[in-house]
Amino acid sequence: MAPSIFFSVLCLLSVLTCGYVQPLKDGFISGVISDKGLEYAKELLIEKGIASIVMLQLPEIENSAQVSLVGNAKVVLSNITITDVQVNSSSVKTGENGIVLVVSGAIVNLSMRWRYTVSSWLIPIGISDKGTASVKVTGMQVGLTINLRNQEGTLKLSLLDYGCYVGDLSIKLDGGASWLYQLLVDALEGNIASAVEEGISEKIKEGIMKLDNFLNSLPKNVSLDKTATLNVSFVGNPVLSSSSIAIAINGLFTEKKEVLLPQSYHQKELKISSACGGLPKMIKVSIHENVFKSASQVYFTAGKMELIVDELPDQAILNTAEWRFIVPQLYKRYPNDDMQLNISMSSPPVIQLTYQDVGATILVDITIEVLEDFEVIPVASISVEISASCAVEIVGNDIVGRLILQDFSTYLKWSKIGKLHMRLIQSLMSSVLKTVVLPYLNFKLKRGFPLPIIDGYGFQNAVILYNHPWIAVCSDVSFLEDYYLGQQSSSAYVS
Repeated sequence: MAPSIFFSVLCLLSVLTCGYVQPLKDGFISGVISDKGLEYAKELLIEKGIASIVMLQLPEIENSAQVSLVGNAKVVLSNITITDVQVNSSSVKTGENGIVLVVSGAIVNLSMRWRYTVSSWLIPIGISDKGTASVKVTGMQVGLTINLRNQEGTLKLSLLDYGCYVGDLSIKLDGGASWLYQLLVDALEGNIASAVEEGISEKIKEGIMKLDNFLNSLPKNVSLDKTATLNVSFVGNPVLSSSSIAIAINGLFTEKKEVLLPQSYHQKELKISSACGGLPKMIKVSIHENVFKSASQVYFTAGKMELIVDELPDQAILNTAEWRFIVPQLYKRYPNDDMQLNISMSSPPVIQLTYQDVGATILVDITIEVLEDFEVIPVASISVEISASCAVEIVGNDIVGRLILQDFSTYLKWSKIGKLHMRLIQSLMSSVLKTVVLPYLNFKLKRGFPLPIIDGYGFQNAVILYNHPWIAVCSDVSFLEDYYLGQQSSSAYVS
């Protein structure tokens, strides 16, 4: 089969898969492809295989045959082209020995040109003729067995066995006295069958080699933005069971300037279930809470969790006059001066996956700064502990979140303007949290976290499951063009 077949399908198998019982130590993103997903991948492979084989041109065949009463005939078959392929049955199996794909009962149609010359002592001037022919192959079988191994964080693809077998073959000649020449072509049936078998087998070998080179070229880390990269190196060897293919990647965030070294996130070896709550989904992608914790640590260390607020929906809050009854000392010392709020996180947000949702604890320092004569004067700092839940959803091929405020508490960290009445300030802090801090964080979360999937394919009808300390996305997979065309058709029908 042509390289594009393997690129599309085996990438689908290798990037989005994880097994039922795979130990995932140091692998924080995993997935599972179900029998439904394997069936989809098999049908995709066959479809793309047919597209790549059709119009495959086989090498020219030349042979000679002794024809009674005529002499020695030299026959040449050229422009041998596969014009159509039909598959009657197929199967894909996984196990300890690898991934086995078998296509059986295939029908292949070919076209070709023929020419011959006959020379003998009876016909010294020679006889020649030419024409076209069609060939029908029935009962063709194609099979291959491949295996995947981890090689220093990348996948090594090995072709363990492959081949093509042609069953029956019939030939029909057009041009000239075809009935007379059928005898000549019958002598070449074996050559034609061998050419088909060798041509398709060579395509299998060529495709596997190109895909292996592609897998070896995959990066071990992917740039997400100017701050962070994602460690996508593979962890452990793929595990092939009778109904799944298991693969895990590291999945942790690292700061761009850092060298990729083992990080201090650990988990016990455990078994990941392929269950999707009884839903028949093609794939299940699971993300450990340590992935989110590593992201939190990276962006905090890089100083990306700081914000200066000098505009609010209620702009009067950012003037000392609004505070004259709440903090009289502030207004007395800085009458009618504008202010700004310097908001920074005092520690990385704590992310915890539960059996119901995603929880977040965020510690924020809000420093009140007065702007006087082009000078920024810090006058007080208030610490805020925010408890929030995160609503998670799938948008396109990204997992995105939205923080929902559950509760918060405040205390005075320090003050240069005397003691503050925290009960009075509480309402102001609530306004700041709801109008500035949470919208800012949700804007960041809306960018989403990219789920591993090959280009051109997307999640469809995805559902989210929680199973501490994992969050899982169970979904079907579709070719994006087909999906969008289907959506447009549905919309047109409804309208």
